[in-house]
Amino acid sequence: MSRYTKDPDAIARLSPEEYRVTQHSGTERPGTGKLLGNTAPGIYVDIVSGEPLFASSDKFESGCGWPSFSKPIEPAHVSELRDDTLGMSRIEVRSTHGDSHLGHVFPDGPRDRGGLRYCINSASLRFVPKTEMEAEGYGDYLDQVEDVK
Repeated sequence: MSRYTKDPDAIARLSPEEYRVTQHSGTERPGTGKLLGNTAPGIYVDIVSGEPLFASSDKFESGCGWPSFSKPIEPAHVSELRDDTLGMSRIEVRSTHGDSHLGHVFPDGPRDRGGLRYCINSASLRFVPKTEMEAEGYGDYLDQVEDVK
């Protein structure tokens, strides 16, 4: 099993927006994320640590303006924390090893897929296409990625 850590070199390569979102718990503007409309098969990993977070087969269109997933690909890589900022109570989602702010999880996802909506900032993610997963060390997750039909 790979070891994932908060990589200072990866942090140094972040764009200002990626840094603001991942390191300062920011939120990208709705509808602006580079991965929002991505429908290719593959996995989404933490842009800082590389830990696998979500599979394309669990991504769905929620209409909220951010990429939405029904569940993490590896639950141990996603931490959920109470967030009482902005005058509301929510559950923040962070990568476990990279400690990157990812977004929030809400109980209004598709019922037939567990009922959760992981609302995630594109700026926190790097997409690894299915064709590159084996070469990048993510071959163990190929069975969780479906080809788009």
